[in-house]
Amino acid sequence: MTTQLHPKLDNGINDYPEVKDFAGGTLQCLCDSNKVEVKIGAQTLHNHACGCSKCWKPEGATFSLVAVVPRENVEVISNEDKLAIVDETTAIQRHFCTECNAHMFGRIENKDHAFYGLDFVHTELSEDKGWSAPQFAAFVSSIIETGTPTSEMDGIRKKLNDLGLPTYDVLSPALMDVIAAKTAELNDTLQK
Repeated sequence: MTTQLHPKLDNGINDYPEVKDFAGGTLQCLCDSNKVEVKIGAQTLHNHACGCSKCWKPEGATFSLVAVVPRENVEVISNEDKLAIVDETTAIQRHFCTECNAHMFGRIENKDHAFYGLDFVHTELSEDKGWSAPQFAAFVSSIIETGTPTSEMDGIRKKLNDLGLPTYDVLSPALMDVIAAKTAELNDTLQK
């Protein structure tokens, strides 16, 4: 297999020594100076490798690493004027640095969305140690759409599973349940 998953995954999940009671840290864009800085005031949840074509990936990576955190724990603390939204028509409003193109956080503004209130962040942009470790791989088949040969898919799924990351072509079952429950709530069919 020639496909590189992600710099923080290719050699195992070594960069994620999750720390109990970790209270967050600071994300920095990739600019050499005048970095955009985003303070995250809590531990992240649902950290995962994502193969969708919308998530930011470092150069050469096939997957992004993305987690969520309650939006009230996300604060831009430096160079906010350098941020713009990648595509205002998508559910997740991905705020990126207009100079280095790193995605700093994604926010859902639709109050009826199942993940409203959670922001998507890339903890690899932080030098702080203790963030939650990746737990699964989502939208794995989507990497075909971005140029991965179909002949490599079995090997990629095996490598992800060997890392301890179950592979899904959607989100994890627990997160799919959240989406379905929100839809049922909006349709007044939710049973508890």
